[in-house]
Amino acid sequence: MKDQIFKAYFDATQKVFNLMLNISEISAHPSEDFKCDDEVDIAIGITGDLQGKVIYRFPVATSLNIVNTMSGMQFDAVDAFVTSAVSEIANIISGNVLSALSENNMDCDILPPVQCSLDDDKEYGINTSCRIDTAIGEVCLEIRLNRAA
Repeated sequence: MKDQIFKAYFDATQKVFNLMLNISEISAHPSEDFKCDDEVDIAIGITGDLQGKVIYRFPVATSLNIVNTMSGMQFDAVDAFVTSAVSEIANIISGNVLSALSENNMDCDILPPVQCSLDDDKEYGINTSCRIDTAIGEVCLEIRLNRAA
């Protein structure tokens, strides 16, 4: 199950980055290699057959590169517009994942994206993460889910 969910997130990230940012080459690596002191962390809550959240950790440089590419405008600092744009990328990726999972009879829904912290004392049955490298920077995905009771 964990591998299936990870693959769904990786495939959706690749698809969205290709369609929205014209980036075709992305690769997954262990999250232990993700080192960042300044980032925009966006959580997408998951409800239904799976419950929990996925946290998208966008380093500031990656966030700015994404928004510069999407908008054609130059941004030098994270502001409400930049946060909203990377939140929407996370939302679109998550929506694609849940569509893919529904093909395997998993009924889930997503909650609106929220800026978050990484602190979480809850235990998750599916707790995995990875670093995704792209031409415009890296993103770390932290998948924290439980099967519904």
